[in-house]
Amino acid sequence: MRGVITGREVMSNLWLVWREFGFGCLCRCLWACVLDRRATFLELAIKIAGSES
Repeated sequence: MRGVITGREVMSNLWLVWREFGFGCLCRCLWACVLDRRATFLELAIKIAGSES
């Protein structure tokens, strides 16, 4: 299992991410793609209180 999602995976599963994890998660995933940020899906799916990234 890869821990890092790719932009291609996000783009091919937009509806699934939105439906299962919500609009906020989708926005964080897309923003990570725009910034070319390496992040695990778990980091993006769960907004950690006090996190500035």
